[in-house]
Amino acid sequence: MKLLIAFPALALSLNQCSAFTVPINVRQETSLSKWKLSASVENEQNMFFATDEKTSDSLIDEAEQRRVLGSQENLMLPRQYGVNPDVEFPQMNHVSAVVLSATPSAEVLKQAIDDAMQAHPLLRCHVEGDGEPEERIDLSQMVRKGDPNPCTFVSSKRTFTSADVLKLVDVEGTTKADIDKSWRADFNRDLDDGHYWCDPSSGPLWKIELHRLNKGTDKDAPCALLFTFNHCISDQSSVNILTDQIISNMAAIEENGKILKPAVSQSMPISVEDTVMGLGHRFSDTAFSDFDLNTVTYVAGKAAEGLRSPVILPDMETEKKGNGVLGAISIIGGKTAGGDNEASYERTSTLQFRNLSKEATSALLAKCRENGVTVTNALSAALTLTATDFIGNGLSRGKDKKRNYKVLQSLNMRRFGEQLDKCETVACHAGSMDLMHGPFSDHSGESLRTDPTDDKRAKFWELAREGKDQTAKFVENDGPKNAVRVFDFAMTISDMNNLVHLTALSKDTQGRAYSAGISNVGVYERQQAVRREGDDERDTIQIKHGRYNIDDMYFAVSNARTGCLYQISCMTVDGEMKIVSHPATPVVSEQTNEQFADAFVDLVEVMAGTKEKVTDVDDSASISGGDSSGITSVVTENGLVLVASVFGLGAIASHAPAFYDFYQSVMQMKENIADPQDFWAALNFWIFFAVGHPILQPVLWISDVLHGSPGPKLADLVPYTYLLGNAVAIGAIAMSKQIRNAVNIAAVAAFFAYVGAGLDGQAGLGDFNLALDDTYKGQIVRGCPTYEEVRQPSMDNFDLDKYQGKWYEQKFHDWTQFKEVYDTTLDIKLTPDGKGWIDDFGVKGPAPDSAKLSWDKSPVANGAHYFLFGRVDDKDPAGVLRESGFGVEFPNYIVDVQKDPTTGEYTEAIQFQCLERGGVRVFEGINFMSRNPTMTDEEIAAMHARAEKAGMYPYGASPEQMHTVARRPVDAAPEDNAWQQMWHNIGFDRLLELLTESIEDGGR
Repeated sequence: MKLLIAFPALALSLNQCSAFTVPINVRQETSLSKWKLSASVENEQNMFFATDEKTSDSLIDEAEQRRVLGSQENLMLPRQYGVNPDVEFPQMNHVSAVVLSATPSAEVLKQAIDDAMQAHPLLRCHVEGDGEPEERIDLSQMVRKGDPNPCTFVSSKRTFTSADVLKLVDVEGTTKADIDKSWRADFNRDLDDGHYWCDPSSGPLWKIELHRLNKGTDKDAPCALLFTFNHCISDQSSVNILTDQIISNMAAIEENGKILKPAVSQSMPISVEDTVMGLGHRFSDTAFSDFDLNTVTYVAGKAAEGLRSPVILPDMETEKKGNGVLGAISIIGGKTAGGDNEASYERTSTLQFRNLSKEATSALLAKCRENGVTVTNALSAALTLTATDFIGNGLSRGKDKKRNYKVLQSLNMRRFGEQLDKCETVACHAGSMDLMHGPFSDHSGESLRTDPTDDKRAKFWELAREGKDQTAKFVENDGPKNAVRVFDFAMTISDMNNLVHLTALSKDTQGRAYSAGISNVGVYERQQAVRREGDDERDTIQIKHGRYNIDDMYFAVSNARTGCLYQISCMTVDGEMKIVSHPATPVVSEQTNEQFADAFVDLVEVMAGTKEKVTDVDDSASISGGDSSGITSVVTENGLVLVASVFGLGAIASHAPAFYDFYQSVMQMKENIADPQDFWAALNFWIFFAVGHPILQPVLWISDVLHGSPGPKLADLVPYTYLLGNAVAIGAIAMSKQIRNAVNIAAVAAFFAYVGAGLDGQAGLGDFNLALDDTYKGQIVRGCPTYEEVRQPSMDNFDLDKYQGKWYEQKFHDWTQFKEVYDTTLDIKLTPDGKGWIDDFGVKGPAPDSAKLSWDKSPVANGAHYFLFGRVDDKDPAGVLRESGFGVEFPNYIVDVQKDPTTGEYTEAIQFQCLERGGVRVFEGINFMSRNPTMTDEEIAAMHARAEKAGMYPYGASPEQMHTVARRPVDAAPEDNAWQQMWHNIGFDRLLELLTESIEDGGR
C-alpha cells in the first residue's frame, strides 16, 4: 500500500433559519406576572422518569418526560456550534395570530391556557444538553463524531403555567383596526426575534399575547391572540389544534364555570424522523442500512436541480451572486460564499396581510376541481408566475428574458411514510419538497393578469398540473422518506446549523436558496380537534365557540435569515383564504412586497374567474415554458450548461451498473461487520485512494499545457502565453455564469465518471481497478485467499532477514499506486527487536511517457520517499507481514522468492496484499520485485507463470491486469533545469528530506 495523495469528501445540505431583531412599536403593556426571560426548573429526583424515545407510549403522570431532539428539531432550536462560542445561532420562530369577535377575561384565558399546557408536553418543556459531539474529525471542524450530550426535551407538569407564557397588551384605541395594528407589529417583531423572550435551556419555548381594547373591560370588543413558538416544538397544523382548544376552553369556562371535558394529557410526541421513517430508523440507529437505490436516486435528483440554475435573487442582486458549486465548497470549508455580508444581520421580515374573499376562494376551488389539481397546485403556479413580474427589478422589461424557478412547497409530513403521528399534540412535523418550473419570460404573471386569453389560462393550469405531477412523483418514489433520511444523515454527521449560518452571511446568496415558497395549511375547520376525556372520537375544529367567532387568522415562519426570495403562507378559515406575504427585506423592499402581495391575489382572482382582468399595469410579456418554447429557451440561454449536463450525466450513467454493484457490496460489508469503526476504516481507506487518481489527471494535463506553451518565459519558468491564456480563461469563468456552471458541471461529472471507470475496470486494471470483489473471466471472485492457498514451495525455510534490503518494483496491480510514477523501489528493514518492519518506498514522477513536456520539471523528478510500517506477528507463518494504515491492518503475503544459486540470496519476489472486511474484498495489491533494476521479458513471463500457479490470476496477477513500472537508466544524471533550481531555492528538496526523516522517526 502506497500513501500518495488525499482529498476530503464534501457534503452539503441547507435549510431555513430565523433572523434577528426588528424595531418594536411602543404601546402600553401589562403582564399577569413578571415577564419571565428565564425560568428555574425543579430537579425532582424522586419523580424522574425518562421516556423511551423509541416508543410512542409513555406513563402520563407528574414525572418528567424526556426525548432527544430529532434532526429537524435540532435545526430549528437550533443546536449551537461549540467551535465558535462567540456566535449564537438565532432560533427559527413560528408565529400565528387569531382575531376574535369578543374578549375573554384574563382569568378565563389563564385557565384555558393551563388546561392546554397540561395536555401538551412541549408547551411546558425546556431543553437540556449542549449537542456537542465527542470530536470533530475534519480540518474544517464540520464533521461530527458521537453525540454524548444530545439536546433533549424535558417536560414536567409542575414546571410551567400560564403565568410563564401569557402577556397582556392593552391597545390604545377603540376599533378592530387598532387591534390589527397592535398585533401585526408584534407579529413582525416576534417572527424575527426570539432572543428576548426564549431561553431554551430554561424554557418555556412558546408564549402567547392577548391584545385587547379598554384593558379588557369591553367583553364584546374584538381581541387578538398572538402565539409565538420556537419552531422546534410547533407547526401550524398542531397550532390550529391548540388555538381551537384554548378558544373552546374559554367558552366552556364562561358557560359552565369550568372545563367539563379537559383535554387528554398526551405523551411526548415523537420526532418527524420517527413519524416518517418509523421508530428505530434514524441514522444514529441504522447508519446506512436503510439507504437504497431510491435514496441514491433522490440525492442525484437534488443535485440535478442545480443544473437548471434557478433564479434566487432579483437582477441587481444576481450580479453579485457566485457559483453554487464553488460557494458550497467555500461553506463546507468553514467560509461564506463570496465573503461575509454584515448586512445579513439587518435582514428582517416584511409583512403584507391579504384576504381572498369567500366568493373567490370558492370559485378557485371549483376551478381547481375542474382542472384536476389541488388549491395548493394552483397557488404554487400563481406564486411562480407572480415572481416573474418582480425578478427583473424593473430592468428586464421588453427584453424577453427567461428564467427557471425553484419553489419550496411545504408539506405536512404526518401524511407520508409510516404516518405514526396523528396530530394529537403540539409538535413540529412540517417538511417540504422542491418544485422546478420554467423557463418563463419575465412579466409572465403580469401578462396573464392583464390579458387572460384562453391560451394563457390553459398554460396556467398546465403549470398547476406540472406541480401536481411533480408532487405525485415525489410521493410515489418515497421522496418524503428519502428527504427525511438524507437530512437526518447530514444533520447527524455534520454541523448543519453552522452551514446554514454561513449561508445566511453569504454575499453571494443573501441567504436565499429558493425562488419562492408556498405554505398552504388548507381548511382550518377540516382538522380534528384535541382529544377530550370521555370522548371516543375527536371532534372537528370549529370557527365559533360560545361568543367567540374567528374573524381573522394568519401564520408565518421566519424567512429572514435564510429561505426563499418570495414567501407566501396561507390558510382557509370560514371560507376565506388568509394570506401572508413575508419575504426578507432589504432583499425585497416593503414597497415591492406590497405590490407582490397585490399582484399575487389579483392573479388568483383572475384564474378563479371572479376578476376579469387587471388594467393598471403594462402588457409587455408573454407566458412561456413547459413545452417547445421552454426547451428552446434553455438551449439559447444555457446551452453550454445543457451540453455539459447531458454529456456529464451520460458519462456517469454509463457506469451505473458498476456504481450499483459497489453500493451492494458496501451494504453487504456493513451488514457483516459488527464494529462500525472497522467498517468505516475500510471504507475510508477505499475512498482516500479512489479520489486521488481522478484529481491527479488534470494536474498532469495542466502541467503539460504549462510547459508546452510557446514563447518567452517569465524568469525562465512560466511562458507569458500560458499566463495570458489563464487570464482569459479565468476572466471568462468569472464573468460568465453559464461558462462557470458548465465548467463546474463538467469537472464534477468527469470526476464521478473516472471513478465509475475504475469500478468497472475501464480506467486501467493495473492501477485503478476499484471494484469490490471484482470479476475474473466473467466470474465474481469474493474475499481474500488464505496464505496457504497461494504460498509456493519456494517459501520453505524462508529467512526474513535475507528478505531485507532494496527491491526494484517491476510490475504491480495496486490502486494505491499511480501508473504515472517511475523508478519505484522498496527498501525493507526490520526493527531491532525483529517485531516490526519499515518499507522505504522510493518514487519519482511523473514518468516521461505520462507527462512528456513536464516530467523533468516536477518537484519529485529526482525522487521522494514514503514510509510504510507494519509488524511481524509470531503467530503468523514465515512469509506473512502485517501492513497497516488508515486504521486498517491487512496481511502482506510473500508468495514466492527466487534465490541466487551461488549465494542463496533472494533475487526475485512476489508480494500479495489483501484487505477483506465483512466477506468483501476491499483491496488487493500485487508486486513483482527484483534485486536488479531491469528484468528480461523471459524473467517477467516466468514470474507471471509462478503467480498463475499460485492461483493469483483471479486477484490481478495476469499480464493484462498488471502495470509495468517505467524505468530510466540507473546511472542517469539528476534532472537539472530552471524548475529544479527553483524547487531547490525555495527549499522544497530540504522539506522532502525533513518530511522523510520525520515519518521514519515516527514509525520506529
